[in-house]
Amino acid sequence: MARNLHVNGRVHEVEASDDTPLLWVLRDHLGLTGTKYGCGVMACGACTVLVDGEPVRTCVMPVSGFTEAQSITTIEGLPGADEDPVQKAWTEHSVAQCGYCQSGMIMAAHALLAKQPEPSDADVEQAMTNICRCGTYQLVRVAIRQAAKEMRDA
Repeated sequence: MARNLHVNGRVHEVEASDDTPLLWVLRDHLGLTGTKYGCGVMACGACTVLVDGEPVRTCVMPVSGFTEAQSITTIEGLPGADEDPVQKAWTEHSVAQCGYCQSGMIMAAHALLAKQPEPSDADVEQAMTNICRCGTYQLVRVAIRQAAKEMRDA
């Protein structure tokens, strides 16, 4: 079925079955491969994007659950790493090791900082439920603190 989706500031017409997960529409139909497939059961968070600013795990969410009125943002829709405080902090603190989960982590961090510009450690732990097999959680916390400070000082 053809439908329109508002992704990264543009409306895209996509032809996909109603039960196709949004992840596969983003990757296979729109070529936005920054969003990753990790577990397929919404547990790991590698597939996290922002929908109207909220982190959403897309690996099992059917495309029929999304409308053109909703704004979907993938990692490709963020400013480049030179401009985005979160990605800059990720790079400066060498958060990514294998890097596979990082786009989902960065999207979740953006959602957290939009709601809580000065997050406590408890806020970070509650919001950042993405799984990183490399175990970079301490670095994630440090990078989020740095990004928050840079965003406040801007």
